[in-house]
Amino acid sequence: MIILGIDPGLLHTGWGVIETQGSQMRARAYGCIDTKSGDDLGMRLQAINQGIAEVIDTYHPDECALEDVFFGVDAKAAFSVGEARAAAILAAAHAGLEVGQYPPRQVKQVVVGVGGAEKSQVTYMVRRQLGLDHDPKPDHCSDALAIGLAHALLTRGSRRQQQAAATAQGEVA
Repeated sequence: MIILGIDPGLLHTGWGVIETQGSQMRARAYGCIDTKSGDDLGMRLQAINQGIAEVIDTYHPDECALEDVFFGVDAKAAFSVGEARAAAILAAAHAGLEVGQYPPRQVKQVVVGVGGAEKSQVTYMVRRQLGLDHDPKPDHCSDALAIGLAHALLTRGSRRQQQAAATAQGEVA
């Protein structure tokens, strides 16, 4: 199973591709799509959309996961993240991928075990769980890998249940 994790942002959209085989998980690639704050909004969203589409074309993920918008004190920042999310979701939809969406606290809870974990803790666990010999940089890449990792861990149980049900159906037929 190949999963594309996306940490959306108007200035920096991180992406990470992980591959799972049974209980084994590894990072295949990661990167960041950067836009310039002075550029036209439409051009920036197009760059995010096109960048994610290129990642999808290159790595052929089976599933996609994005960080959900966190509405803190800065509503303007939340709206710009929402715009970046929309550009990424459109690229995934165009490729026929369903998108899992996870709030930051849930990603941290699944990956680190603590919903209020610090970025350094998330990076450490991403590195450890994916067998990396270095910290993914910039932080947006580490966050994207964490989102993909959380998706893999959260959906693993439901996949097992579906496989067991399909096997049981085959035995009954």
